[in-house]
Amino acid sequence: MKLKAILNVALGAAMAVGMGAITAPAAQAASRDGVCDAGEFCYFYNSNLAGSVSDFTGSVSDYGTNPATCYVFKGAGSGRGLCIKNNAASVLNRSSVPVTVYFNTGFGGASQVFTAGASGNLNSTLKNNEASHKFGTSGGVAYPVGDDYPYRGATSGVDRWNFYKGQCTSFAAWTVNSRLGIAFSNSYKGQHWGNAIHWDNAARAAGISVTGTPRPGDVAVRNSGTYGHVAFVTSVHSDGTYEIDEYNHVTRYTYSHRVTTIGTGSNQFDSFIHFKG
Repeated sequence: MKLKAILNVALGAAMAVGMGAITAPAAQAASRDGVCDAGEFCYFYNSNLAGSVSDFTGSVSDYGTNPATCYVFKGAGSGRGLCIKNNAASVLNRSSVPVTVYFNTGFGGASQVFTAGASGNLNSTLKNNEASHKFGTSGGVAYPVGDDYPYRGATSGVDRWNFYKGQCTSFAAWTVNSRLGIAFSNSYKGQHWGNAIHWDNAARAAGISVTGTPRPGDVAVRNSGTYGHVAFVTSVHSDGTYEIDEYNHVTRYTYSHRVTTIGTGSNQFDSFIHFKG
C-alpha cells in the first residue's frame, strides 16, 4: 500500500531559494484556483469534503510527486500546498460527465467512479492512494454509489417488496426500484425471487437476460453458499473488475461498496441480471 506523502515546508522553501522560484505547471496555471467551480472535478485533502481543494477541468494521467512540478492542493485549509498524489480523501464532481479515480498512474489499477454531480469519500483502496483520474468512464454509464437504503439499521421485518429488511435481497430490490425505475418485488413478472441464490433462475424464467458479463445497472448474483448473495453493479472497469453496492456481506445488516471480480468465490459473483435489457 502506498504511504501518504508528507512534505516538509522548510525543505520546500529551501528548494525555492536554491532552484529559483517554483512555478506551477502550465496545466495548473490555466484554470486551477483551489475553488470547486461548476464544470470541475475536485479533490479534498480531508474526508467529507473538508480541507484544501484541488480542482480540475480534464483528465490527468500522473499527478507527480516533485514539489516543484506536481499538482497540489490550492485552496485554503488543511493540506494546502501538498502534492495531491496519495493525499486526497474525498471528491466532488461538478462536471457533466462521470470521472474515474485510479490507484495507479496512466489510468490503471483499482478505480472508483463518481457520476456527474456526485460527491463522497474515496473508498478504502483509494483513500490517500490516488494517482490519476479520467473524465468519462469505460463500461457504460456509471450509477451513483452510496447507502440510500430506506431501511438502514433494520435487522428484522419485511420490506415493501416482500423481502427481509437488512438482507442483500432487500437492498438489491431497493436499487432496482430507485436506481433503475423498475417496479420490482418478490413476485416480479409472476416469479418468486426468494433467496439470492434463486434470482438468476427467476430472471431467466421471467424472460430477463442473464449473462456472465457485468454491466452498470446489473444485479450481480453469487450462486454459492446456502443462500447466495446479490448486489447492485455501479460501474465496470476496462480491466474486467467492477464495483458493487451491497448489504449484509462485509458486515451483517450493513452497507458496503467494493471492487470485485467474476468468479465463484465468497467475495465474487458469477451471474449478472440485465434488468435494463
